[in-house]
Amino acid sequence: MEELQLNDFQYNLPDERIARFPLPQRDRSKLLEYRQGKIDHRSFRDLPDQLPSGSLLVFNDTKVIPARLHFRRSTGATIELFLLNPVPADRLVSEAMQDHHQSIWQCMIGNRKRWKPDEVLEQEVRIHDHTVLVKAHWHDAHQSQVRFEWTPGNEMPGDEMPGDESFAAILHEAGKIPLPPYLNRDVTEADKETYQTVYSRIEGAVAAPTAGLHFTPEVLAQLAQKGIKTDYLTLHVGAGTFQPIKTSDVRQHAMHSEQVVYSRQNLQHLLTHTGPVIAVGTTSMRSLESLYWFGVRLLKQEPDPWHLDQKYAYSVSENDLPEKPEAVRAVLNYLEKTGQEAVIGHTGIYCMPGYRFRITNGLVTNFHQPGSTLILLIAAFVGENWRTIYKEALQNGYRFLSYGDSSLLLP
Repeated sequence: MEELQLNDFQYNLPDERIARFPLPQRDRSKLLEYRQGKIDHRSFRDLPDQLPSGSLLVFNDTKVIPARLHFRRSTGATIELFLLNPVPADRLVSEAMQDHHQSIWQCMIGNRKRWKPDEVLEQEVRIHDHTVLVKAHWHDAHQSQVRFEWTPGNEMPGDEMPGDESFAAILHEAGKIPLPPYLNRDVTEADKETYQTVYSRIEGAVAAPTAGLHFTPEVLAQLAQKGIKTDYLTLHVGAGTFQPIKTSDVRQHAMHSEQVVYSRQNLQHLLTHTGPVIAVGTTSMRSLESLYWFGVRLLKQEPDPWHLDQKYAYSVSENDLPEKPEAVRAVLNYLEKTGQEAVIGHTGIYCMPGYRFRITNGLVTNFHQPGSTLILLIAAFVGENWRTIYKEALQNGYRFLSYGDSSLLLP
């Protein structure tokens, strides 16, 4: 695979074009439609009319957790613990959210040097009508792993007997929604709602699948009226999605890994569907494409088939690859053989120019940061036309990034 220079995936994004806040109505955003080289400008509410007939629209139903916890030391210094994933890493995030009494997580740690090796951080959290004392200990400092423990704290006037609180309950009272760093502002109360999709269901993401932020119950109803089929899978978006590429040759970038869950229903829908498959967001697209490669690994009887690294898709000879149905069927056969209703994978798939898309035919997505892995994915999907698309968006007043406008890409 030829060298890919980071400079070739940069563009000038004026600061004023970054949407700091969402629009009052989600579906009033703009929609740039790119269809086989032709560009049209529409409103997002027009999406149901613009999708190819017989499409299957695949959403990511992950829900953003309030992943930022702040503890104050006795000296006054604040330590931020940003939850990344439960320990062990292959544990279901939704399962860890239901932990009681203790939970272990890998974290990004702000002001790390101030946190002594044997120091226990504490804070009291008010939940309903009682308090809970939450403690944070180092579990494995070398791996940035933190153990959280919680017990009933001091009684407050009117307290009843404290309940057996889950880790999710702790986070919802003490944690903050982790807005993308490029928004460069504090979290507001409104972000708790606006930085979630209306169909979010499974808690575990530390960033929203932002292509889905434009959908409203009305748009979803219109999709059903138009006969557009929908399905929901789960990829818990990690903080690595904001990790900048720092290598001049983008192939050398270390891609982050994320947990993805496929249900038996997902697989059956993909096997029986004969029309176009449209991913809502880059996370849905990465999930769909990863599914193909998990199937390949199963067919090849490779060890640890549920871990997909960033180089795998480029390492297998095209002559040795199955058609889409065979790969998807391999995953479904695995579920049937093991009696499971869903399977968990860990994907580090890295879609860049040269990648051939195996399952996805179209993409609904926002406008992304210059020089990011998401721009590389767009360039892989639409080729050099990504520059024309972004130039058109900039010239026509589109708002960029997480709270910005949307596009429908049909190469």
